[in-house]
Amino acid sequence: MTENSRLAPGDIAPGFTLPDADGKPVSLADYRGRKVIVYFYPAASTPGCTKQACDFRDNLADLGGAGIDVVGISPDKPAKLAKFRDNEKLTFPLLSDPDREVLTAWGAFGEKTMYGKKITGVIRSTFLVDGEGRIEVAQYNVRATGHVAKLRRDLSV
Repeated sequence: MTENSRLAPGDIAPGFTLPDADGKPVSLADYRGRKVIVYFYPAASTPGCTKQACDFRDNLADLGGAGIDVVGISPDKPAKLAKFRDNEKLTFPLLSDPDREVLTAWGAFGEKTMYGKKITGVIRSTFLVDGEGRIEVAQYNVRATGHVAKLRRDLSV
């Protein structure tokens, strides 16, 4: 994946409509007028992704109080997302992108290094989209642990 396929602050966020854990369509346009964190993660119910999702869950009230919603996107099917949501008591939408089209459009799918080897997969990434649909923050290759705390510091939330 080339650097220029990555999004940067000021870019228009690529639109999407994806099914949530219950199969109900959720669009980026649903968040027009509010800020939304869109984060991409490799797989539901894995240790790192669970830690990251639970961190977002535990900080949801403060983020919401600052006018920021949260949406997580992975290639998992809705049934797996529903199980993940229910097991971890997640209260924000988890969206399914099994064709990886949205992941690719946002630069969150491609070549990455894992355990010293180059592989193709989901690049753990987080974006803040403003109320007009523009990228305000674009972070690639974020860490699962401690990322939400760092994001809150960066956003002064």
